[in-house]
Amino acid sequence: MSLLVRRAGAGDLAAVTALFTGYLDFYATPAPPERVRAFLSDRLHSGDSVILLGELDGRAVGLAQVFPTLSSLDLATLWTLGDLFVTPEARGAGVGRALLRAVLAEAALAGAATVALETAHDNTRAQGLYESEGFVRDTVYRVYSRPVGD
Repeated sequence: MSLLVRRAGAGDLAAVTALFTGYLDFYATPAPPERVRAFLSDRLHSGDSVILLGELDGRAVGLAQVFPTLSSLDLATLWTLGDLFVTPEARGAGVGRALLRAVLAEAALAGAATVALETAHDNTRAQGLYESEGFVRDTVYRVYSRPVGD
């Protein structure tokens, strides 16, 4: 079995859209296909995120999307891993770990100081992966969010 991780380009929009739709379904937040496609097309063309594809034997089976930003406390660039998804049939083949390691390598090349991420409290499988790769659960800060306009 051949595993490859690479940056997605505009020509990968269909594969990225299919994987991202699976990611949204996993988190029970479905969205209209045209909205998903437009969102991802904007990301691929604007360059405001980095999307990595994981391929097994030439077939796209996983993706990671990171958003570079700034950290005031670190006085440096921070990469937020917003999305990591592997299709159910490819889980256990090392795709998630390969994507995570590729994110860390890309972040280092870009000069980022930290890669941060969030995951659901019940996503214990992902938590195990993150912890095995050296990620530490934050016990200092609480994360808050609020929809804009409410």
